Amino acid sequence: MENQRILLVGQEMLPYLEESSMARTLRYLAPYLQGKKSEIRLLMPRFGNINEKRHRLHEVVRLSGINIIINEDDNPMIIKVASLPDARIQVYFLDNEDLFSRKSVFRDENNDFYADNDLRMIFFCKGVLETVKKLGWAPDIVHCHGWMTSLIPLYLKKVYNNEPVFDNAKVIYSIYENAFSEKMNSNFLEKAKIDDSVLDEDLDAFKDGSFISLNKGAIQRSDGVIIGNENIEPELKTFTAKLKDQPVLKYQNENDYLAAYYDFYKQVSNN
Repeated sequence: MENQRILLVGQEMLPYLEESSMARTLRYLAPYLQGKKSEIRLLMPRFGNINEKRHRLHEVVRLSGINIIINEDDNPMIIKVASLPDARIQVYFLDNEDLFSRKSVFRDENNDFYADNDLRMIFFCKGVLETVKKLGWAPDIVHCHGWMTSLIPLYLKKVYNNEPVFDNAKVIYSIYENAFSEKMNSNFLEKAKIDDSVLDEDLDAFKDGSFISLNKGAIQRSDGVIIGNENIEPELKTFTAKLKDQPVLKYQNENDYLAAYYDFYKQVSNN
């Protein structure tokens, strides 16, 4: 695993957003892997409640300017970067003024789920892969954390499978406890078809737009699955327990997960 390139993608990470199991995992996993002589890149959305001045975010002009087309609509993407504290690791923040400028993550001041969370997710998933293409940085492992990354495994296997930068990439998906009871919009599946290579049947697992279905869709297209929190939905526990084609890493406590993830990467890489 030395000198391998590992792309970590998630919707939350310390110190940029409030603490959660995902935010802690990403914060400490990245420097641990770097200490194992892996090359790391981190990508997350630039939500409006991230303090750019405090965390010293600045725009990467050479990477910005990509238009993410969804349902024939152009959504300009701005890419900002900061350095993870106490580590020489760059964190790339994907931004769009219409989608991410609001001062909360997934819910408004009345605790209502944003109606465009589906569009925000699709933008982020496609934007991650377009950013990696523009970087020309070929990952060996793409580790997706949480439901907002759930379309990345499908897009890697169906849309970006002929891109040289992803030739050797294996994708791992981590499941977390951050469930929601709402469903994505009724036209979510149409928006998720970012390319003609995505067929109706490819989106079957995602069809009801629920938290459970997003996770199941991601799991089915991944090369390995990690239980990232001990309190994940019971239906997902049952679903992962029945998997036969992908290795599954059971929940690891805070003392063991770093070494366990590193070993799991090796297992998935060698499959």
